Amino acid sequence: MGHYAAVWDHKAATEITKDWNGIDQVFLRNPHGASAKISLHGGHVVSWRNDQGEELLFTSNKAIFKHPKSMRGGIQICYPQFGDCGLLDQHGFARNKIWVIDENPPPLNSKESLGKSFVDLLLKPSGEDLKQWPHSFEFRHRVSLAIDGDLTLTSRVRNVDGKPFSFLFAYHTYLSVSDISEVRVEGLETLDYLDNLRKRELLTEQGDSITFESEMDRTYIRSPKVVAVLDHERKRTYVIGKEGLPDTVVWNPWEKKSKTMANFGDDEYKSMLCVDGAAVERPITLKPGEEWTGRLMLTAVKSSFCFDQLELQSKGF
Repeated sequence: MGHYAAVWDHKAATEITKDWNGIDQVFLRNPHGASAKISLHGGHVVSWRNDQGEELLFTSNKAIFKHPKSMRGGIQICYPQFGDCGLLDQHGFARNKIWVIDENPPPLNSKESLGKSFVDLLLKPSGEDLKQWPHSFEFRHRVSLAIDGDLTLTSRVRNVDGKPFSFLFAYHTYLSVSDISEVRVEGLETLDYLDNLRKRELLTEQGDSITFESEMDRTYIRSPKVVAVLDHERKRTYVIGKEGLPDTVVWNPWEKKSKTMANFGDDEYKSMLCVDGAAVERPITLKPGEEWTGRLMLTAVKSSFCFDQLELQSKGF
């Protein structure tokens, strides 16, 4: 591990290609065969594979990825709005914009780059964006792939306007699962949540873990920094860590809603689950010159037991 960290050249592990629409996409890889693919369309992580080549993110077989619409799947950036809680299009405009590679970003903590392949992206508002949402900002976004295959997304939003502004944010993360009825989520027990199927009614989680038998759309407020998604059939556990993101959104459309959704197969709800690190219950407010940082850390391990706190600490959670 230390040897790889000492010699690892992140630029050599990064490749830029064109997708079928002619838009740049960045391919990251590590020495063991894990990889990630990020499109400049939306700063969207469209693929994350482990060292066995197994895809860990869900993408609908009916997904259409053509600018300016976003693709259903992967990890989307929801900014400056989440859902339809505002005047903008669903989930805001960041996921529909063409980002640029940031060749000289302000420095991050050295741990953010040591032994990792990564790419830095940048989004600034266009004139059209300012008509919809009249606030000037710089949005910097780093996606990094570690030696052990862990994926980290770090977002920094700076207010470069002359007045304060507020926004909502989420990493809309589609995880690939074997069978949603065989999946459970741990780490959200006893928490309060907003039930988005009941007009955001405030309720309290009663179960020892979250399991799935019908449509679910919940925002768990003031949630812990780490939750785990256990896929029993696949014997895989996703460990989801977050910083600067007080909420966790859990969503699966189930059968009835799936049949009404665009770019989504009728039965695809069975093989996906969204667990989003988010800041959506209370807006983030930045004064002029202030910067906010949010971070999502994803680990996938071949196991089907409760996540171990010592293991999490070793990974920096």
